[in-house]
Amino acid sequence: MQSSIHTNEPDGHEQEVTVDLASILQQSQVMDVLQKLDEELVGLKSVKTRIREIAALLVIDRMRRSIGLTARPPSLHMSFTGPPGTGKTTVAMRMATILHRLNYARKGHLVAVTRDDLVGQYIGHTAPKTKEVLKRAMGGVLFIDEAYYLYRQENERDYGQEAIEILLQVMENQRDDLVVILAGYKDRMETFFQSNPGFSSRIAHHLEFPDYSHDELVIIAQLMLAEQMYRFSPEALTAFESYLDRRMQQPRFANARSVRNALDRIRLRQANRLFARGGRISQVDLMTLEAEDILASRVFSAEQPAS
Repeated sequence: MQSSIHTNEPDGHEQEVTVDLASILQQSQVMDVLQKLDEELVGLKSVKTRIREIAALLVIDRMRRSIGLTARPPSLHMSFTGPPGTGKTTVAMRMATILHRLNYARKGHLVAVTRDDLVGQYIGHTAPKTKEVLKRAMGGVLFIDEAYYLYRQENERDYGQEAIEILLQVMENQRDDLVVILAGYKDRMETFFQSNPGFSSRIAHHLEFPDYSHDELVIIAQLMLAEQMYRFSPEALTAFESYLDRRMQQPRFANARSVRNALDRIRLRQANRLFARGGRISQVDLMTLEAEDILASRVFSAEQPAS
């Protein structure tokens, strides 16, 4: 890290020390990560703003430490709340990279787990499972999805509380080497925090991920297709917008996750259509999804579930 020291004229004043922000940003390339996050995720303005704020905090803290302004390291454990398919795992991965580039994480990797990875089914099974996961996550980020399932209070034989106690101890004593992100539906996470105040007191950053709008999901679909060198015909785009209107009203809709699944089925229908047609098939045909590939979905009929 580069720093410049300016000394005033000898009049008894202390030396003034400055740190070059541009140098730190260039060395860490943290702005590249933030830009990639903007490119990868549609919408989520409030989430992106909070991630930028956290990144700024870490940069300034690093600058302070470089000139001897010691302070307690910032608490970085987080809670991501919101419906499925809204980018929580992607943001967690980018957060791990930011932490690594700013020297707050030795490895900068992400270990994503659920209750089944932490909680055992019999006495003496939970502690080894939880400790093994923590060992793999050290130096990076531990992402616990649907964290409210860790402890089932209604089940007297549940071993989730043991996992919670181990996690809380590590979150407090080894927070310099591990960041824990708890994720799940907002209402269930609020209930979980009320039942587990130890977690709530250790979470410094609460990020809420809203549902995507219809227009945002259309953009997401087009980006997903472009990554795989597909595209909608004009008629197919109209049909897909109509598909979304219907699908978003149905149960178990999971935002970008449901869009990805829908595109997989649309591609399947396109492949079946081209296969049945036979003959010579052009590059444009191979790349283009047509309205009939979408309108064949059960979402346009009374049948359930949609596809």
